[in-house]
Amino acid sequence: MRQAQSAKKGVKEAGGTPREFCTITVTDGIAMGHEGMKSSLVSREVIADSVELTMRGHCYDALVGIAGCDKSLPGMMMSMLRLNVPSVFLYGGSIKPGHFRGRDVTVVDLFEGVGMHSAGKMSDADLHELECVACPGAGACGGQFTANTMACVAEAIGLALPYSSGPPAELLSRDDFALQAGQAVMDLLAKNIRPRMIATRKAFENAARVVAATGGSTNAALHLPAMANECGIKFDLFDVAEVFRSTPYLASLKPGGQFVAKDMWEAGGVPMLMRALLDGGYLHGDLPDRHRQDGGGESQGREIQSGPEGDARHDQPAGADRRRGRPEGQPGARGRHREGRRPQAHPSSRPGARLRMRGRLLRRGRTPRLPGRRRARHPL
Repeated sequence: MRQAQSAKKGVKEAGGTPREFCTITVTDGIAMGHEGMKSSLVSREVIADSVELTMRGHCYDALVGIAGCDKSLPGMMMSMLRLNVPSVFLYGGSIKPGHFRGRDVTVVDLFEGVGMHSAGKMSDADLHELECVACPGAGACGGQFTANTMACVAEAIGLALPYSSGPPAELLSRDDFALQAGQAVMDLLAKNIRPRMIATRKAFENAARVVAATGGSTNAALHLPAMANECGIKFDLFDVAEVFRSTPYLASLKPGGQFVAKDMWEAGGVPMLMRALLDGGYLHGDLPDRHRQDGGGESQGREIQSGPEGDARHDQPAGADRRRGRPEGQPGARGRHREGRRPQAHPSSRPGARLRMRGRLLRRGRTPRLPGRRRARHPL
C-alpha cells in the first residue's frame, strides 16, 4: 500500500488521474499443508478476472499493477496482457533474510526445522529460536521461490522497470521505483505502447532463460504458458522445458543454493544476469525496449544490460549506489556487446554432459564457463 501511494504520485505528477483498487490473494505460505492449497492456482484466475473487470468497468486508460505473492504476480501480468492497455508491473519486494547462528535463513529453513524437530534432530528451544528470526519483516519469501522468480520474469519480458524486482520490500528505495512506474505508465500511454508489443515469443523465451539460470521456481512452467496464452502465443510446458534444458545454472539461490534474493540484487540484479546470458549467446538481444521508444530501434538486450562503458547499472535511478549499500562507483557486470557478432552456440549438444560438468564446477565453488569470448562474471 505504501508503494501504491508513490505510484499514484508518479501518475499525478505526469498529468494523470490515479485511481486505486485492490484484488484478492491466497498466500501459499498459509495455504500449504492442508486443503487450502487447492485454492492457490485458482486464485491466479480470479485475480486476473477481477483486475480485468475493474479496468473494463471503469474504462481506465492504463495500469500500474503491484503484486507480491506467488499467484498475484502472474495473475496481474495476465490481466495486463489480456487488457493490452499501457501497463507497468511493480513487484512489492522480497523479505529480508533472517539470521540464525551466523547464516541467512528463510521460511524454507523453518519448514526444514520442523521436519528435523519431528525426527528428533532439533530441540524445542532451537526450533523456537529459528522460528523467531526466520521471517524478520514484510515481503515475499526471500529465496528464488515463485514470487521472486516471477518478479524476474516481469523484468526479463519488459513489463517491469529494470532493477525494480530486486530491492527488498521494506527498503524506501522501492518508493522511487513506484514513483517511476507511475510516470512511466503515463509515458507509455502518450506513445500508445502496449504490453503485447513487448511480450513476444522471443521475450517469453528470454524470461524462461532467466528462470532456469537462477534455479527459479518450476511454477514458472505453469505461469509463462498462461501469460503467453493471453497474447495468443503458443508457448507451452514443452517449450518451457526445452529452454530450461539448454540454459546454464548461474545463480546459487535458495532453496537449491546458498544465497537469497537480496544477494542477487546487490550483485547487479536481473540486468546483470541477462548481460551474462546475452554474452553467452543464450538470449535474444534484438527485442524492443518499450521504456525508451515505440517498439523499435535499439535492442532491449543491449539497452537494459549495458550502459556507458558497459556498466550494467546504467538504468538505475540517481543515488541507487547509496541506497543499495554498495560503495559509490563500484562497477556492476561489465562488457560490451559487439555489434554484428552472432552468439556462439553451446559447445556440447548433450544436456546430461553439461549438467554433470556444471555440477562439478559448482561443487568446487567455481562459476561454469559460458560459451563465447569470455567468462561470465557472476559474484554468486
